[in-house]
Amino acid sequence: MKPYERFHRFEEDFRDPYSRDRDRVIHCSSFRRLEYKTQVFLNHEGDYFRTRLTHSLEVSQIARTLSRMLSLNETLAEVIALSHDLGHTPFGHVGGDELDRLLKSDGHTMGFEHNFQSFRVLTKLEKRYKDFDGLNLTFATLEGVLKHSYPYEKPFLKGLDAYFSLRKHPSLEAMVVDHADEIAYTSHDIDDGVKYGLISFDDLLEEAICRRVDEMVRKEGVARNEPLYRHRFVAGLIKLLVEDLIEHSRKGVERHRSDDPICATLDAQTPLPVGFSEEIASELKRLKKRLFKTLYTHEKIARKMYAGKQCIKGLYRAFSDDRDLLPEYQKALFDMRPAHRVIADYLAAMTDRYAMKTYHEIYGLSL
Repeated sequence: MKPYERFHRFEEDFRDPYSRDRDRVIHCSSFRRLEYKTQVFLNHEGDYFRTRLTHSLEVSQIARTLSRMLSLNETLAEVIALSHDLGHTPFGHVGGDELDRLLKSDGHTMGFEHNFQSFRVLTKLEKRYKDFDGLNLTFATLEGVLKHSYPYEKPFLKGLDAYFSLRKHPSLEAMVVDHADEIAYTSHDIDDGVKYGLISFDDLLEEAICRRVDEMVRKEGVARNEPLYRHRFVAGLIKLLVEDLIEHSRKGVERHRSDDPICATLDAQTPLPVGFSEEIASELKRLKKRLFKTLYTHEKIARKMYAGKQCIKGLYRAFSDDRDLLPEYQKALFDMRPAHRVIADYLAAMTDRYAMKTYHEIYGLSL
């Protein structure tokens, strides 16, 4: 298929194909629910924390900037970024991990994976048209969401290779989004973590990449003890990573860039033409290890995430034991899909607060 083609018939209008995709994603219910889904910090803890929605918007902004500077299709990068987290469960990655564990422990070997769930949201679970399920997005957008993380060949994707060539890299725009995602979550997790005292700049400045950023901020005349320092540090980290990615990716992109996005073209065994310099990639990897050790496993986060896991576990077991606990529109789906998948889809679509409210209604106690 050509990048701009769709799997179902449609009528052209005044929009280009990827603008149409973006509009369909922004107006779908799964996108709206991202507002109340956890990124790292449960969103009822404070109104400053990023959510899946604000994260997706930040990824989109960074991806658009990168695509513009690399002369790629900015709108395609934007819609992939806005779509890439639609399949996330409530309570962040721990919610998805717990749902995956529950499904596999019940013998459902395909489990749960949020990238594939995002693809399923776009192609099956959103219902906006009479003749088909899904949003009928372009091949390029669907490929970018499906292949958001490498490797692309995974057991639960069996059957999709004929359409999406899982032995081929996605478009350059999809590669840009993958790195924009990394830049966004690293920088905003530092912002949120420092603001709420879960990690300090003393910890962060143990890392070479943070010392680079510190030097940039101090050259602006902002001292570490000033309230403005945190904001300038986060902006500086994004700037450093974006500039390095552009500089290190320019030649690789120029070798492969085409008038249309190059979907399913480059062999997956070939090195990615989009990426950081070796030095920055190594320093960023060490910073992420420190964030995992110090921030993501912090007692305050760990306790909230454990509560979220218990919520997912309780709801999964309850719905598996008694289907009458499900809404009528969900029960009607048992005639079309396996029961475990109906339950998993329902759980994955929930927001944090709706999941906790439902848990409370079923078990008569509060998390």
